[in-house]
Amino acid sequence: MSITISISHPFVSDHFHDLPGFTEARHGHNWHIEASFEIQKLEDRSVVHGDVHTWIQSVDYTLLNDATEFQGRNPTAELLSQWACEYLLSRGHRVTEIRIQEKANYWARCRP
Repeated sequence: MSITISISHPFVSDHFHDLPGFTEARHGHNWHIEASFEIQKLEDRSVVHGDVHTWIQSVDYTLLNDATEFQGRNPTAELLSQWACEYLLSRGHRVTEIRIQEKANYWARCRP
């Protein structure tokens, strides 16, 4: 039997877009991650939560454009959800879905 859990947590980061013909000034967002997993034992919750927190620490109060994962790419909610999903999968977790909310009316979802 497996259990599905979801962890929801806010973080704050800045970014800017530099596209051909369009440059957007640096600005910040109060982002939100919602990460869902299948776990086998309730004890697995603390490990999953710890790894979500570690990923959040890597982006919280940063300029996302400076992250190695965004070199040559514009930081977006879509790419953030992909990055979080790949990181948590690499930690051995059974990720079912990662959602990143950029603002009240916009979010992106990544499923493995």
